Amino acid sequence: MTQAKENAEGGSDKPIFGQLAKPDLTFPNEIYLLPVKERPFFPGQQLPVLLSREMWEETFEAIQERKCQYIGLIYVDHEEHDKTPTDDFSSVGTLVRIRNPKIREDYIQLVAEGICRFQVDFWVSGKAPYRAVVSYPQDIITCSDDVLKAHGMAIMNAFRDLLPLNPLYSEELKYFLNRYSATEPSRLADFAASLTTAENDKLQEVLETFDLEQRLEQVLALLKHEQEVTKLQFNIRERVEETLSEHQRDFFLRQQLKEIQKELGIVKDDQTMDRDRFEDRIEKLALSEEAMKKAEEELNKLSSLDPQSPEYNVARNWLDWLTQLPWGQYSDDNLDLKRARKILDKKHDGLEDVKDRILEFLAVGALKGEVSGSIICLVGPPGVGKTSIGKSIAEALDRKFYRFSVGGMRDEAEIKGHRRTYIGAMPGKFIQALKDCETANPVIMLDEIDKIGASYHGDPASALLEVLDPEQNQEFMDHFMDLRFDLSKALFVCTANTLDSIPGPLLDRMEVIRLSGYITEEKMQIAKHHLWPQLLEESGLNKDQVQITAPAIRHVIEGYARESGVRNLKKQLAKLVRKLAIKFVTGELQETKIHVNELEQMLGQPRFHPEKINQQIGTVTGLAWTSMGGATLTIEASRVHTHNRGFKLSGQLGDVMQESAGIAYSFISSNLEKYKADPEFFDKAFVHLHVPDGATPKDGPSAGITMATALLSLARNESVKTPLAMTGELSLTGQVLPVGGIREKVIAARRLGIKELILPEDNRKDYLELPDYLREGMNVHFAKQFDEVARLTFNIRSKSNALKTYLAQKESEIELSTHH
Repeated sequence: MTQAKENAEGGSDKPIFGQLAKPDLTFPNEIYLLPVKERPFFPGQQLPVLLSREMWEETFEAIQERKCQYIGLIYVDHEEHDKTPTDDFSSVGTLVRIRNPKIREDYIQLVAEGICRFQVDFWVSGKAPYRAVVSYPQDIITCSDDVLKAHGMAIMNAFRDLLPLNPLYSEELKYFLNRYSATEPSRLADFAASLTTAENDKLQEVLETFDLEQRLEQVLALLKHEQEVTKLQFNIRERVEETLSEHQRDFFLRQQLKEIQKELGIVKDDQTMDRDRFEDRIEKLALSEEAMKKAEEELNKLSSLDPQSPEYNVARNWLDWLTQLPWGQYSDDNLDLKRARKILDKKHDGLEDVKDRILEFLAVGALKGEVSGSIICLVGPPGVGKTSIGKSIAEALDRKFYRFSVGGMRDEAEIKGHRRTYIGAMPGKFIQALKDCETANPVIMLDEIDKIGASYHGDPASALLEVLDPEQNQEFMDHFMDLRFDLSKALFVCTANTLDSIPGPLLDRMEVIRLSGYITEEKMQIAKHHLWPQLLEESGLNKDQVQITAPAIRHVIEGYARESGVRNLKKQLAKLVRKLAIKFVTGELQETKIHVNELEQMLGQPRFHPEKINQQIGTVTGLAWTSMGGATLTIEASRVHTHNRGFKLSGQLGDVMQESAGIAYSFISSNLEKYKADPEFFDKAFVHLHVPDGATPKDGPSAGITMATALLSLARNESVKTPLAMTGELSLTGQVLPVGGIREKVIAARRLGIKELILPEDNRKDYLELPDYLREGMNVHFAKQFDEVARLTFNIRSKSNALKTYLAQKESEIELSTHH
């Protein structure tokens, strides 16, 4: 051991290259060892090595102190390699020459050049700094040079096969070909093994193999395995590249094209184009100060953001909406009342009171110089032309028209827009309307405003208050735009079937114009002038080919389309045209004229038949108002039996109507003597009151006097003296209170052919406001008290048959008791 140390110290400073000396005479026998855990180090490798200063500073100082040029790197399969016991060290390592050692703040850096294998003979120090006495084993050659050369060629060919599969091997191959040849099999095997990605134990096995032929075979096996793995990776990479979508390839190509165009100065990039486009638009608009300030902020943001970022698209979308709104752009109103009257008369027959109301509205606008700050609400049953009147108003004013339905709308964001923070955010319907119309004063129609909903998303009806209120909509703020926009110049037209479901605060801001149903004469004119010519035009026929007689139109109206509106009438007439179209196409007809006797064959049996006034005892005709228009309502009362007192209602009546029936029953019961009926009738009678058409829900107080009259008819055992209809609310003290829907109810009575009506006195003004053609031929009585109703329906000054029978029974009972 002493001799080995002397040899080591004596030979440590002498150069070793260029000398053919024995290893144990050239290299030190006792060396410092550094354990490595990453992978075994091979002779011929030259790599930088980084050591933890904290772990290996003591070892490094010992190496410097002894001026050692060589140290041993030895593989250990242990995480804490600085504390590994010597029993866990591999037996074979690599002697390396140290070059350019430097101590940094946290680590020690050096370049290690692999020289040759060494084998640990015994340990001098079993803890850091590790030292051991080593020997340098020679390669064992048991075969001929040709065999070794053949193995070397095989390794070089395997290396060449790897090159096309993985371009990373190209640099190593150049280095390899420059330094090694097949005539140096030992160095060739070590270098090839060091380049593979084999497992550490396999590499250590190669390092510990001294038989050169066996080592070459091991390395060749590792290279073949490497080749298979690399080929698999190459195939996977190819498949992944093939699966790149067309969209991705297009994206890369487009980006390259943009850069090329940008370099050539052909076009600007999208970001610059966007900014320039928005700046050009803004110059043409009369933006408010607030809008201009926010627009500048967003333009600056647009310049600084990456076009691929989501925020860029949000800012771009906002600017796009801002610059498409009609800031300060108004269309000129045409306030010629004669022209407006012509347009209204051309598009609509009848509705004289509605036309007059619209012309009054326009006249006020003409005096003021503009039509603004108004909300018209057209109320009426379906099919009476509410939407088309809104279009006519826009046409008369020469304004743009925008219509949307709020029926079923549950999200207030549809009115006031979404916040920009939400994905897919959009402005509300009113901002969209202004953008589409390109003027800040269009006619905006809100259809079905009585059917607007509410949900957890908010209350759209409340959101409409700000939009429709002339005091507030000068500074309407949409959530998406987050800017104040003046809506006060827009004209809002709402449509509804009924006012009951419209919230009070919203209804308070509207000017209500009622459109009642049409009578038969009006429907005749509408069918002749509008519906029939329009249907012929749509079907490709002309009035010379197909004609319809006036009696046929009247029969369609009275037998198939008795509704208040004309939508169903149009459907029935369209059905006639379709039936004829088949005959024209097949050549059966060249021209024709439709008569009444042909209608049943084409339309089927009539849905409605002429109604007769039912004048039985206990039966009275009432007048009702529904969302579909006016209707007649026959109320029936009957005595079921006389076993006990009772009162039953049927006909799907609402709460208010049930209360009215109860009031009528109580009032008549307490006033039987006054109206000369059987005074004990209700004491011993079980009475059933029924309102026919039980499938249809009915509610409201206006049938009060009708039900009271039916009960009185039953108690007097006397039918109503003349055919008439009535409406009015009854109080418990016998007062007749006013009701609504007088126009619709008068139309319903005329449709049925009833000319005599009883209305509440307080509704006299409503009746007198009706057009002359509706009042013509009508005999209307106005009642304040039920006494007046009873006087008009019965001969209450004379005793009724029931009272006579009652008095006769009493006399016979008195005579019988006297006789006994």
